[in-house]
Amino acid sequence: MLRLVALSKRFSGGQGVLGVNLEVSQGEVLVLLGASGSGKSTLLNLVAGLLPPEEGQVWIEGREVTRLPPERRGVAYVFQDLRLWPHLSALEHLLLVMPRPDRKRALGLLERTGLLEHAAKRPGELSGGQRQRVALARALARDPQVILLDEPYSALDPVLRERLRLEVRTLLKDTGVTALHVTHDPEEAMLLADRVGVMSKGRLVQVGSPEEVYWKPSSLESFLAFGRANILQHNGEVLAFRQEWVHEGGELEGVVLERRSLRGEVICQVQLPWGDAWVRIDCNPGDRVRLQMQPLLRYPAGR
Repeated sequence: MLRLVALSKRFSGGQGVLGVNLEVSQGEVLVLLGASGSGKSTLLNLVAGLLPPEEGQVWIEGREVTRLPPERRGVAYVFQDLRLWPHLSALEHLLLVMPRPDRKRALGLLERTGLLEHAAKRPGELSGGQRQRVALARALARDPQVILLDEPYSALDPVLRERLRLEVRTLLKDTGVTALHVTHDPEEAMLLADRVGVMSKGRLVQVGSPEEVYWKPSSLESFLAFGRANILQHNGEVLAFRQEWVHEGGELEGVVLERRSLRGEVICQVQLPWGDAWVRIDCNPGDRVRLQMQPLLRYPAGR
C-alpha cells in the first residue's frame, strides 16, 4: 500500500504539490488526472524520491520512506521518455535491474509482455510499442511494491496507444502491483483506473471511482478534468454540462448554429438562453430544438 500524508513541494516559478493526502491500496491502479502543470509529475517524483518534500510523509507497505533514496524505496518508475539504454538488449535491461539476476524470470516477463522473440534486440531495433513494453517489463523486473507511470503512452500513435494501455492494465492487475499512473487524457483515466484522483493547481481536489468523478464532480476543477465541457454563466452561477449529457425532448429551447462530425459522432453548436454550447445531437443549422440536460451542474461563480 502507498500512503501520502500532507505531502508538499513548492517551486519559486509556480505551483508544485500542496498538502496531498492519498492512500492507494495493494494491487490498485490509481490514475492521477489533470492538466499540464497541475502537479501530477511532481507528485510522482516525490513518491519516487527524486525530489525531497518540504512537508509531509511517504509511506510504502507500512514503512516511512520519506528520507530514503530512490533505490531503497521499493519503487519502479516508467518515465514518459522511457530512458532505455541504447547499448543493451531487451533481456539485458531486465537482468541489469533485478535484485538477483534470473534469466528464466526475465524471459517469462518478456513473454508476458509479448517480447520474447525480441529478447536480443536493442531499443533502436524495436518499434515504439515494443520499447514501451521493454520499459514496463524492466520496471516489473525490479519486483517493486509500487510502480509509477508518467504519461507513458503519449508518444505513441492513437491506435497503438489504445491497445497498449489496455494490455498494461491487464498486466498490472495480474501481477498485483500497486500502481500510480499519471495522465492528462480523461479517456485513458476511465479505461485504466480503479480510482481517479483529480489534480488542479497542486492540490488533489477529488478521489473516487471513474464513474463517480465523471458524473458527480465535487468542484468545477474536477468537472473540467474530463473535458467535453460546456461552461455558461447565469444568475451568478456557473452552469456546467458535458456534450453527451444533453438530449432532445426537454423544455429548454435553442437554435442550432453549426453541425460537425467528430469520430463518427455528430455534435452541434446550439444557441441557448444562457449562451452557446456544443451538444451531441444530430440536427442542421437553423433547426429549433428543445433540450434537457441530465445532469446540469451548478457551481458558484468566481471560483
